[in-house]
Amino acid sequence: MKIGVLADVHANRVALDAVLADMPDVDALVCAGDVVGYNPWPDECVEAIRERGVPTVMGNHDRAVAGGGNFRFNSMASAGVKHARQRLSEAQLTWLSELPDERFEIDGRVKLVHGHPEDPDRYTYPAEFGPELLGDEDVLVMGHTHVQHAEQYGEGIVLNPGSVGQPRDGDPRAAYAVLDLDALSVDTRRVEYDVDRVVDAVAATGLPERIGTRLRRGK
Repeated sequence: MKIGVLADVHANRVALDAVLADMPDVDALVCAGDVVGYNPWPDECVEAIRERGVPTVMGNHDRAVAGGGNFRFNSMASAGVKHARQRLSEAQLTWLSELPDERFEIDGRVKLVHGHPEDPDRYTYPAEFGPELLGDEDVLVMGHTHVQHAEQYGEGIVLNPGSVGQPRDGDPRAAYAVLDLDALSVDTRRVEYDVDRVVDAVAATGLPERIGTRLRRGK
């Protein structure tokens, strides 16, 4: 069984479209949170995830947009939250507000969180990966750092698929992963997309310019 793994879409519909087009045949999709924030298309990204019925957990930007706090946001993040609140429908806001902090999928074999198994807002970078993060699941999926990385242990796999919409690991290509639960292996993947289109849309929307220009450097 193959699972497409997404995280940190951050309202970047151009990157999301590229990822969905690039993804090989999979049996299901899952998402480790932050569908909204930063970029110009929060409503379209929520709808793309929602209409596909993708199991998703709540990221800190999702929580802020749904009315649950601002997570010490900088000016770029705050602008993205405000923009999303203006763009999302009531049904989309309700969907965001009802996302859980964790969920187990595929008969409990895959656990989804946004930041850390014990704290949804904690950044967990690759240097902090270890088998102690795993519980009874075969695969732990985290997001939040926007840094793509996977480690395989005797106990299972710890995975951050990277960010679809705002990579921060020095590679500007949109990131995602494909899990093979039969082989218990993971393929981390990257795909190019039209970053300039996003930069132009950020400017046209009146969002802070750096939201777009930072995408060129994957930072």
